[in-house]
Amino acid sequence: MQSVNPTPPLARSPQVTLESVNAFAHKHSTERALLVVAGLFMLVNSLALTITRGGWSTWTNFGVWVICAIVGHMLLNSRLPTRDPMIFPLAMFMSGWGLLLIERLTPLFAARQVVWLLVSTLAMIVISWTPAVIRLMRAYRYTLLFGGLIVLTITIFIGTNPSDPEGTLGAPQLWLGIGSIFIQPSEALKIVLVVFLASYLAEQYPALRAEGIDIEKKRISLSPRIVGPVLLMWGLSIIVLIWQRDLGTAILFFMVFLVLLYIASGYTPLLFSGFVLVILAGIAAYCFFDVVRLRVDIWLNPWQGENPANRAYQIVQSLMAFGAGGVFGQGIGQGAPEFIPVAHSDFAFAALAEEWGLLGVILVIAAHSVFAMRGMRIAIRQRGKPFNTLLAVGLSSVIAIQSLLIMGGVLKIIPLTGVTLPFFSYGGSSLLVSFAIMGLLLRLSAGEN
Repeated sequence: MQSVNPTPPLARSPQVTLESVNAFAHKHSTERALLVVAGLFMLVNSLALTITRGGWSTWTNFGVWVICAIVGHMLLNSRLPTRDPMIFPLAMFMSGWGLLLIERLTPLFAARQVVWLLVSTLAMIVISWTPAVIRLMRAYRYTLLFGGLIVLTITIFIGTNPSDPEGTLGAPQLWLGIGSIFIQPSEALKIVLVVFLASYLAEQYPALRAEGIDIEKKRISLSPRIVGPVLLMWGLSIIVLIWQRDLGTAILFFMVFLVLLYIASGYTPLLFSGFVLVILAGIAAYCFFDVVRLRVDIWLNPWQGENPANRAYQIVQSLMAFGAGGVFGQGIGQGAPEFIPVAHSDFAFAALAEEWGLLGVILVIAAHSVFAMRGMRIAIRQRGKPFNTLLAVGLSSVIAIQSLLIMGGVLKIIPLTGVTLPFFSYGGSSLLVSFAIMGLLLRLSAGEN
């Protein structure tokens, strides 16, 4: 007797397609709803800033932000329907809030930042639209690494600082300039190093997993596969610290590397040995570099010395801003964050705390935390693909660790490192790299490589 299939394959396929369409529609609606919430936040604060300060430049920035949000959402829908629905809205929310903050502090810099927002959104779309972007970056990892190191070397010798072009103030010369456009190569080097390290560790994954501690046999294995990369990255971080006096970037490079090496090897003592190397490098930097010694002394006691007003003016004003903000904040345009030097860049978190209060601080921390957690979620979903997993972990760690470094420094929890707050602080290079990271995470979240 011939069996009859009550549900032929042709009858099942429309149901599967319908479920897929519904899943895509749900993701799109989630992203759209989050963008609307971010837009309403921008609208209310733009109106408040216009009332308190006057002028119409705020609305130009708001219009550009809306265009970037709508166009980005529509173009991502057309190419990456299965992407993570929270990453893009979170990035747009934070970058929009940062644009408001910069407009309130330095309108001239806000006009530049909105141009960088357009460029960054375009870069994110190009990266997320390129089907083979992940494979290409992995295939040309050595080219990217050597190119990045060459540019970093050039910066060491002929770098400049837009705020101190003559070098008379002793400010770190971390930028390369072409006319009125300045870029910070160390920002792009973050992605280059993550790609290279993820590729190397993915190839060494089976061997790395075989290394470590065997408690029963009382064996401790520290092969060159583990020791070599640790010392190499430590050496690179020391070079950045010595030649560029960039404490924040040096720590960021090494901490991200430790996270990747731990994920690849599962070797817990690596974390402790890495922290020991960081402490040793910090002690050496404290002994030999005045700028590091000053930051550590200010962290320990900002009131020490004959003239603390000049010695620790930034951090003192930052702490006062947090205190003045209270729970609900002074309101946009109502505080006095302009008393904090470089409030639009290194101390954007303190300026935000004064005008949006504790609630704003919690919201900023939550936004960065959720962004990093979604990146880690993407890494977990890349099963059987060590490179993709490590790449997602590394990119997410860059945002998370950099945020923690600057937040902790501004709050005097740790010594000030001088890195920017991702998506919020003024800086075209920083914003561009943050959006490039978002584009790569979106590509990975869509399950394509």
